[in-house]
Amino acid sequence: MWLEGQYLLPRERPSKTLYLFMHPSSTLHLLPMPAALVGAGLHVLCAASRYPKNDSGLIIEKVAIDMGAWIKDAQSRGYEKVILVGWSGGGSLSLFYQAEAEAPSITATPAGDVVDLTRAGLEPAAGVIFIAAHLSRAETLTEWLDPSVTDELDPDRRELEFDIYNSTCPHQPPYADEFVTRFRAAQIARNRKITAWCQEWLDILRRRGTSETCAGSIRVSTRTDGGPAGVTSAIRVPRTPRLRGSHAIRRYAHGCRNGATICRTRRGRRTRHASVARPSCR
Repeated sequence: MWLEGQYLLPRERPSKTLYLFMHPSSTLHLLPMPAALVGAGLHVLCAASRYPKNDSGLIIEKVAIDMGAWIKDAQSRGYEKVILVGWSGGGSLSLFYQAEAEAPSITATPAGDVVDLTRAGLEPAAGVIFIAAHLSRAETLTEWLDPSVTDELDPDRRELEFDIYNSTCPHQPPYADEFVTRFRAAQIARNRKITAWCQEWLDILRRRGTSETCAGSIRVSTRTDGGPAGVTSAIRVPRTPRLRGSHAIRRYAHGCRNGATICRTRRGRRTRHASVARPSCR
């Protein structure tokens, strides 16, 4: 398995410190902050995990292994300090990684799949920076859940008390503190109900002893805080290769760290030493 990333280096500005941008499922080299840091003379790596632009089957413990592979790749290039820069979901990833690198404790995912971070050889970063980072995917997704849904198989069955998009809902903005407290508790309750359903099905699949390891589900009305009600899916789909923009040229060579990418920026300049790293998969 290959990981794609871009080392963005200023011309004739050597450094022993690298700023590593990484997100569980996004590639961040087109964000303004990495380019601004390079413009200020800093060395930047925008690294992707094994789940670029597709987190339908994402396992965060494996993303931590991928981040560890990038840190080792940077060290092999002579960098003495690696600073993690956590943007959005990269914030909780960076903190999760650093915690496991300093005091590894996780040997399996919450679903019971073996991913042993205690034997992954994760190297601690020299520091962590947060940029517009949320607390975690678990908290964010819970805060987006619509607690009015009472039947996961029939989203039209709703509790009017919490159906805030229904004009007949007895609670209208601005919401009383007491209602917000109950609304948040109902969101957590729905989260735990869905979690229990997932754990039950995982147990059923294990008892069957077949090659089937996952089951699909659709959860509706999941964005009460973040925007209009939407749909989120837990169905796992195969990952497919993603192409870069038309201004990028990718070159691969054999071996763990012999891949290279030369990216032409929109102004015609070039950045060098973009890399491909191979994680130690377990």
